[in-house]
Amino acid sequence: MNEETHHPEQPGAEIVVCALCGTTADSAYAPPTWICSVENGRRQYFCDDCARTHIRAIEGRLDSAWW
Repeated sequence: MNEETHHPEQPGAEIVVCALCGTTADSAYAPPTWICSVENGRRQYFCDDCARTHIRAIEGRLDSAWW
């Protein structure tokens, strides 16, 4: 297999921020209600409010640029 292995981030490595509205998570890890999306090789997080607003586009696997 030629799949790339991703290792979990180290605690405190970076602050998790919503890619749409800029809301920051309370901890170094995204809350379980947030969505993680890999677009163009970049990992992006979306808070629960933005995810709820754009759930149909997310389920349709549209890149966030189309929302």
